[in-house]
Amino acid sequence: MATSSKMDGIKKAAILLMTMGDNFMKEVFKGLSDNEIELLGKSMSGLESVTVPIATVNEVMDEFKKKCSEISGITGKGVEAIKNTLIEALGEERARPIMETISLASDKSAFSTLRQVDTSILVDYLKGEHPQTIALVLAHLEYSKAAQVLANMPENLQSEIVLRITNLGMVPSEVIDELDDVLRKEIKSMGSTDSKKLGGVEAVAEIMNQLDTNTENNIFSSLEEVDADLAEQIREKMFVFEDIINIDNRGIQAILKEITNEDLILALKTASEPLKEKILSNMSSRASEMLMEDMEAMGPVKLSDVESAQQSIVRVVRKLEAAGKIVIGGKGGGDVLV
Repeated sequence: MATSSKMDGIKKAAILLMTMGDNFMKEVFKGLSDNEIELLGKSMSGLESVTVPIATVNEVMDEFKKKCSEISGITGKGVEAIKNTLIEALGEERARPIMETISLASDKSAFSTLRQVDTSILVDYLKGEHPQTIALVLAHLEYSKAAQVLANMPENLQSEIVLRITNLGMVPSEVIDELDDVLRKEIKSMGSTDSKKLGGVEAVAEIMNQLDTNTENNIFSSLEEVDADLAEQIREKMFVFEDIINIDNRGIQAILKEITNEDLILALKTASEPLKEKILSNMSSRASEMLMEDMEAMGPVKLSDVESAQQSIVRVVRKLEAAGKIVIGGKGGGDVLV
């Protein structure tokens, strides 16, 4: 019999399947078309009347292993298969954090390793970097983590970093690659990325939405001295709790289904009367009465707890908006008792 180098692909596949056994063959056939199965079946039938030398089998197997080693890790289909298997085995709630960990591990984009670094460590690491470097890194992080890092930066740097994120624009891949290479040597390995639009007013607004009130006010105070127009542009892009009043009644009802009564009671503590009325008008009479009773029975609470509840509801609103379930129709500290 000819060596594997002189065989066509179908004959090699036939030898591989017959060598690997019935279970392997069965799984392969599930992913093939009828025509492909027919061609393989004919080739396998022809092999029954001949003896395939062990050297030929080894050559086919070596070629198969080599091709497998050239395939890049997990493909999109593989990730989906893992997701479905985990959900079936563990349930969606237990599977979700595991899938997030797997996604992070397979993420090879620039600065991807930093997304897994503890925020306090990342802050200490970035404090000594140039503001432009910090801006470039934060623009690659998810908004909530970028906000945590920004909030812990020295106050005199915060507005400058925001200004630089806003003006990043198109960043050449060479610049990203160079910085990425330096960081990779210090915080394990990192991937690289092609040029892409980073930062901008929208990105800064999303980051600012995640900050506590004191940090937000400090940044805006400094930023307004440098560029008042830019500060106003950012404010206009931000979505705050009071902006919920611009959402239509169907949207309000969708939001109410996704939030807890505890968060709503706390969040409404400092809400304007028009916003309270709009939310209550989208609840049943009994539910609105009970909510009002709970609010009246509530004693003084920390302003930080109120803000935390409002931010939690804002995150739900943005999630529903991203999913296309609602439309937002407008723009988007200390433990004070209120």
